[in-house]
Amino acid sequence: MSTIIEDIVARKVLNSRGDETIEVDVITVDGVGRASAPSGASRGKAEVVPFPNGSVDEAVKRVEEVIAPELIGLSADEQEEIDGLLHDLDGTDDFSEIGGNTAYAVSLAVAEAAANSYGLPLFQYLGGYVARELPYPLGNVLGGGKHALGKAPDIQEFLVLSIGAPTFAEAARANVLVHKRLGRIIKRFDANFTGGKGDEGAWAPNLTSGEALEALTEACEAISGEVGFECRVGLDVAASSLWNPEKKEYTYVRDGVKRDPGEQLEYIKELIEKYRLIYVEDPFHEEDFESFKELTRRVRGCLICGDDLFVTNSERLCRGIEMCAGNSIIIKVNQVGTLTDAWRTTETAKKARYIPVISHRSGETTAFHIAHLAVAFGCPIIKTGVMGGERAAKINELIRIEEMLGNRARMPKLTF
Repeated sequence: MSTIIEDIVARKVLNSRGDETIEVDVITVDGVGRASAPSGASRGKAEVVPFPNGSVDEAVKRVEEVIAPELIGLSADEQEEIDGLLHDLDGTDDFSEIGGNTAYAVSLAVAEAAANSYGLPLFQYLGGYVARELPYPLGNVLGGGKHALGKAPDIQEFLVLSIGAPTFAEAARANVLVHKRLGRIIKRFDANFTGGKGDEGAWAPNLTSGEALEALTEACEAISGEVGFECRVGLDVAASSLWNPEKKEYTYVRDGVKRDPGEQLEYIKELIEKYRLIYVEDPFHEEDFESFKELTRRVRGCLICGDDLFVTNSERLCRGIEMCAGNSIIIKVNQVGTLTDAWRTTETAKKARYIPVISHRSGETTAFHIAHLAVAFGCPIIKTGVMGGERAAKINELIRIEEMLGNRARMPKLTF
């Protein structure tokens, strides 16, 4: 079998918001890999640049004129070497020359081409025979912030995590049941609710953050009783989008409240305690390591996760680890550029006992690679939505992987 790269093809495709993005095919003698890049509505300032000069056309051009000539003839199974070459070809610290999304699509397509060349599923090619642990699905069931229009909650995502499920398939089904039950409950809180949804397929009602939490808590408790295991509530506050750097305060427009950093910390702590939250992502703005540290010190039994705080960057993560700021990290490959970069950050997190949560983005494609990466990297949680074709693509792929693994498949034990 040969993994020699014979050709690389790039094109423009559409993501779930109808925006253009890049897709790349890597063709070897004995296999083909294809990957497309997602895009986030709320992006961390420390993320790599998604496209050169903000242009998908320029990204496609960079693949054709800069990347393909250098990669053709190399072996696709030399992942680390190829990812290093992508950095060299770019020559910047933030992938501003070729684009982080360009690097992402090429890097993932190379890995899939190598896996297909060997006749292996991607998770097994990357993770080996020991890769057999399925993640718990973390799903957005009610949305606000930048993921919704109109008078939706200020908090960006209200999430469900079915942590007691014995299998991935049962956990995914429980999340769907919560989503459906929540839709009925919302109508009691918002009589004019017509079933509107945001970017990730989550309900987008005219509710305050408190009303949204009450509704979701009720839905989770009801479904927990039906399925026989715990469905717990989580949040993605996306606090950077609420932060006013001039006034040094968080502005909750829908709730009509402004909070300074100390008040924000007390507010989040109260929510964790009142609603038994199991997960809170980005409760403070992306440079406030100190507040992350203090919240982590003061609460127990809840994942305090950094997305904009860490942006899958190992240096920022190491700063957080040294301070004990948070205990979990979102892993989004295109925040940092390549598969190798994301893997290194994930390994750093696991060694420090930070829970890595591999994640989709709000502007997704139907590519399913993060499903395989969750298993290959040993991420105990995958944040990938609940409803919508681009979200279901990842969930359904994990159901297939669970079936493929058979009695070797297992669910993780979450300790934090």
